[in-house]
Amino acid sequence: MGSMNLRTKLILILAGAGALLMVSCETFAGMGRDIQRAGQGMENSGQGREW
Repeated sequence: MGSMNLRTKLILILAGAGALLMVSCETFAGMGRDIQRAGQGMENSGQGREW
């Protein structure tokens, strides 16, 4: 009975860690898109175009 409890805790911890990794990947992807847009805006500004 004790090992079943430990097994359940381990599964919950792994599932939580997996969820955090998935969320952080999406966060980094969004940050990359924002940085890319800022770079495009600076490039446009340097060429005399609007953002």
